[in-house]
Amino acid sequence: MKKLLFTCLFVLFSVISPSQPLSSGKIDRLTERVRKEFNVPGIAVAVVKDGAVIHMKGYGVRSIATGEKTDEKTLFAIASNTKAFTVAALGILIDEKRLTWDTRVIDIIPEFRLYDPYVTEDFRIMDLLTHRSGLGLGAGDLMMWPDSAMFTAGDIIRNLRHLKQASPFRTKYDYDNLLYVVAGEVVERVSGASWEEFVETRIMHPLGMTGSAASFRGIPDRSNIIDAHVPVDGRLQTAPKQENRLHNSSGGIYSNISDLSVWVVCQLNRGRYGPNLDKQIFSEEVHTEMWSPQTIKPLKEDSPYKSHFSAYGLGWNLTDINGFLQVYHTGSHTGIVTRVTMLPELNLGIIVLTNQQADESHEAITYSIIDGYLGIIGADRVAALKESLLRKREEASGITEEAWAKVEAQRTEAGSETDNSLFTGRYTDPWFGDVIITEVSGRLRFNAIRSPRLRGDMLHYTGNTFIVRWDDRTFDADAFAIFSFDREGIPESIRMEAISPLTDFSYDFHDLNLRKKQ
Repeated sequence: MKKLLFTCLFVLFSVISPSQPLSSGKIDRLTERVRKEFNVPGIAVAVVKDGAVIHMKGYGVRSIATGEKTDEKTLFAIASNTKAFTVAALGILIDEKRLTWDTRVIDIIPEFRLYDPYVTEDFRIMDLLTHRSGLGLGAGDLMMWPDSAMFTAGDIIRNLRHLKQASPFRTKYDYDNLLYVVAGEVVERVSGASWEEFVETRIMHPLGMTGSAASFRGIPDRSNIIDAHVPVDGRLQTAPKQENRLHNSSGGIYSNISDLSVWVVCQLNRGRYGPNLDKQIFSEEVHTEMWSPQTIKPLKEDSPYKSHFSAYGLGWNLTDINGFLQVYHTGSHTGIVTRVTMLPELNLGIIVLTNQQADESHEAITYSIIDGYLGIIGADRVAALKESLLRKREEASGITEEAWAKVEAQRTEAGSETDNSLFTGRYTDPWFGDVIITEVSGRLRFNAIRSPRLRGDMLHYTGNTFIVRWDDRTFDADAFAIFSFDREGIPESIRMEAISPLTDFSYDFHDLNLRKKQ
């Protein structure tokens, strides 16, 4: 009887006790599997627990062009994981009583204007950071995306007034990048130092983030840096590095898992750092505001965990997963995706940097590591996310293939010739500037003057609609261009929209209102 009771208790304990966190060996095998399944050349992973780094390693190669190995010092563009550094910079200035979260933006930047005068007058520092401005998702991002766009921070501040509200002020979450550019300008005007100088001297240097830089230009040693990679027609190819010189406060930092581990430890210690945690980057009061819900977000329908709320704080996403607070952010540029995740109640931090743009790769690694700490057994995150990715790609492929089939049908159909000269000319948008449509060798060409990488052939789709096929095939952003005509049958304007549902939202073609110049 006693033996039976012991056996039952042992079985019960085995069922309800949490599984062990993944060992370094299991993380190695997990990451290599993810690299293979999602075709990622290089990944770097770090795990921080109770203030100590318990795993830190690079996998695969920095670039398919060189074959050089990824390690813990390999630099990645961390993209929007930069935003937490911008918030921290403002937090330092708030600790120094040089401004508050409630300071009006026009009191720092008098020329700042949004479309609605009331919104302009009442727009606060915190509103720059919380994605609740009323602007649509990614509105105006073509001023900084692709990264060769020739718009200055001053141009962005002047052009914000042309972007119409998509929702009432402070009522809805819509992710934006431009207002973090404005936040960087606030740091510069209040501190007297550039955003890059301030972040490096007031955050990176004190923490010992010696390999990191607040901009591509500022990287002290470029001998160990990744290339970005994009799948084009089923094969990987390298893409240009993120070298944006003007909008770094939104997504310009380059870092590695070694340095970011120190940053995560500082975050988990509420701004404190040093051997005895006797130094502070920012105060606990500032940290509390960073990790407090500011803007409510919809819950993810495909969340892998049980959650009751989702919100954006200041530079961080916030949600509960199986009863624990999760603080995280992701970052994305062409050919890279990154993720920083913290579970503060477990004193746990996970950093995943990749040099390919499949979000599912960093999700699979992060979720699998979290599962070990939450006692979740038997969930195959890699397989589930791979299935989801293939399903999304299949859906997108069906849409794009149908569009190109119509283009081919137009090309071969008798009597479907188009008078291209009718559509040529200079078209202008109040915030994006001029686009020139020319005819070259019998085909229309699209050329954006202030974003020179946005150029490509325009192929007749149907009626008054063309498809712009970008010369740079790493974009994955071919777009419809729909012409409107005046009463005389002369084209007078163009509106645009991306074809594929997988096109990054920062290609905000739908926000353009291109009107023909006379």
